[in-house]
Amino acid sequence: MADQPRAPIDPEHWRARLAVLSERHGVPGAQLGLLRIGADAAADEAVEVAHGVLNAATGHAVDTGSVFQIGSVTKVWTATVVMGLVDEGLLTPDTPVAELLPELRLPDPARRVTVRHLLNHTSGIDGDVFTDTGRGDDALERYVALLADTEPVHPVGAAFSYCNAGYVVLGRIVERLTGLVWDRAVRERLFAPLGMTRACTLPEEALLHGAAVGHVEGLPEPETAPVWGIPRSMGPAGTVLANAGDVLRFAAAHLRRGLGAEGDRVLSEASARAMGDHEVTLPDPHTLGDSWGLGWIRFGWDGRLVLGHDGNTVGQSAFLRLLPDAGFAVVLLTNGGRTRDLYQELYGEVFRELTDVRVPTPLGPDPAPDPGSRPVADEAPVSAVYESTAQRLEILGEGERRTLRVIDRAPLPGVDPDPVEEWPLLPAGGTEGQFVFRPEGRRTWVPVRIHALETGEEYLYLGGRAVPRVRAGNG
Repeated sequence: MADQPRAPIDPEHWRARLAVLSERHGVPGAQLGLLRIGADAAADEAVEVAHGVLNAATGHAVDTGSVFQIGSVTKVWTATVVMGLVDEGLLTPDTPVAELLPELRLPDPARRVTVRHLLNHTSGIDGDVFTDTGRGDDALERYVALLADTEPVHPVGAAFSYCNAGYVVLGRIVERLTGLVWDRAVRERLFAPLGMTRACTLPEEALLHGAAVGHVEGLPEPETAPVWGIPRSMGPAGTVLANAGDVLRFAAAHLRRGLGAEGDRVLSEASARAMGDHEVTLPDPHTLGDSWGLGWIRFGWDGRLVLGHDGNTVGQSAFLRLLPDAGFAVVLLTNGGRTRDLYQELYGEVFRELTDVRVPTPLGPDPAPDPGSRPVADEAPVSAVYESTAQRLEILGEGERRTLRVIDRAPLPGVDPDPVEEWPLLPAGGTEGQFVFRPEGRRTWVPVRIHALETGEEYLYLGGRAVPRVRAGNG
């Protein structure tokens, strides 16, 4: 491997850094896990540290056994199970979804969607449908049936758009091919063989451990989330709970190309490699990553490949990064506050000190003025409108004085919709159509990209989602 350990990872140092930086960024509670794999599992070097409280209302302390919601990091776990079924010959990445789920009714031509399209987020299915279909074992089956009422956001395979719904469909495929509900399938095919002692998918399982509560406002005046988690119907897209140690066990299996700690294979080397191979380049490389594989997000840091995934639920955020050529992984689990700022500063230190890799600086405006110097232009006319099931996005004004108006149309069940928000857009990156805005109190900027397909359709990318333009101006 390219990097060799220069010194043991110092748990006290990273415990102190997690504490200082969590307080700086208003994060009530967090876990940090660091891993260097050795020649075999016995030689692995793993460090887990914790800070803060699980719930600001109770003051219960976080320890290394506490479980957090890992959110969309779950998607890589679902992708791993799917690729395991590929190894068994039950499907291929290019199998049409209609062959596996003939009852699925998607608007034509979306019935040409393959498993690959779901894994790499190019299916065109509207991804942010968070319908709660109940707590029963038929939650995924009922959810998938509702997709007949949705319209695609782009033609199949024509664009990238981050898609939660597509991963629920993958979970339903797992159920169909294994005869198990997704929760049990992921337990039997990942949790058990990888020796995970805390990982789970259901609230009643999380109660057996210290479970983190999300906070929609961080320190110094934390506010707990109005609901504990997301619906069971979204399980394959985001309901795994785990501690940092179990996430590191998952990461180690991928760093070893599909081998578990005991040498048991949970994934073939070919499938493990395919999950990280380039599948699609992202139009906006500043929000999620540079490109995507069959489950993993791909990043190019200092000319080296980093794999990872982030996750966000109601007031909880998770960040997982793997540096395969160094056999190194790091995970951060949090329950509120300015988590993106914590990730950026902490991971900058971790990678610099333990791998000599520089974490890229987040995209910022060109030049960087005080955001308060550009008041929102309420009187400016609407120059473009973009719509999906989840959001209506309006651009006010033109040229260098544009404002983004965000209207939340499909909040999570139990969560009140956000008020209409407006943010001044500033040009960034020297790229046409690339902008940023910065919510109050945050250090890092939020990228926005306006991108057109070769066929001319225009999309606004926000949070990795492709939101199609529906009209210009107020007409």
